[in-house]
Amino acid sequence: MTAHTIDREQAWEDSTSIGHPLVQGEVDLSHNVILYLDNVTVSFDGFRALNALSLNIDAGELRCIIGPNGAGKTTMMDVITGKTRADRGKLFFGQTIDLRRMTEAEIAHAGIGRKFQKPTVFENLSVFENLELSMKMDKRARVSLFAWLDDDARDKVADTLRLIRLDGEAGRPAGLLSHGQKQWLEIGMLLMQDPKLLLLDEPVAGMTDDETARTGELFKSLAGKHSLVVVEHDMAFIEQLGGVVTVLHEGSVLAEGDLATVQNDQRVIEVYLGR
Repeated sequence: MTAHTIDREQAWEDSTSIGHPLVQGEVDLSHNVILYLDNVTVSFDGFRALNALSLNIDAGELRCIIGPNGAGKTTMMDVITGKTRADRGKLFFGQTIDLRRMTEAEIAHAGIGRKFQKPTVFENLSVFENLELSMKMDKRARVSLFAWLDDDARDKVADTLRLIRLDGEAGRPAGLLSHGQKQWLEIGMLLMQDPKLLLLDEPVAGMTDDETARTGELFKSLAGKHSLVVVEHDMAFIEQLGGVVTVLHEGSVLAEGDLATVQNDQRVIEVYLGR
């Protein structure tokens, strides 16, 4: 048993009963759930940022998370990525990978990518070079300095450039991109890591209406190939994405359903929508 994978017989006895073979290094999606949080609690100086939070994200799903400030949205992502440790509860990536036993680096390597609200790119490097440096490969200085991209790697960069609509900007310094383009570039940098799950924190904040609409199209095209958890306040953007919306309040799930359902939930109106 590795440091970050618990014994299946102890954690998920039912996962062995269906005869699903596990492949080393792959996430077990035999139950179609890529992320499982059960009774997760996090306290800071007596304040419960997460209060017995339980949440499931299906493989290939595009889930939106909303809630008032202080609802626990950022803490939830911190716990999933290992930045913050849960006081108690279960956090599993697939059926067998126990996130509570892993470091931030191990979690990222396992296939969970996170994008913060403010884009972080290498502004003095070109768009192409930003994507190249983000590719999963040997990052040791000697290899990085002297390796040349093979045809498959170049094709992957080119495909990602087209996907994030920056194929016409490949040679441009990233610092000269618009805010929205920098957001797309950072998403592309995450995609170069082949993540199975993407956590996206207010990805359209500061974007123009056109950039926001294009970002929605991008996310919808990624769903199915990747699982996406989008924390956002822009209701028009959430409506464009469709799918299930989870409302957090005081560290727990307050409501869940499609956007129309949660918008008409009296509890959500009182604590978040304010109408």
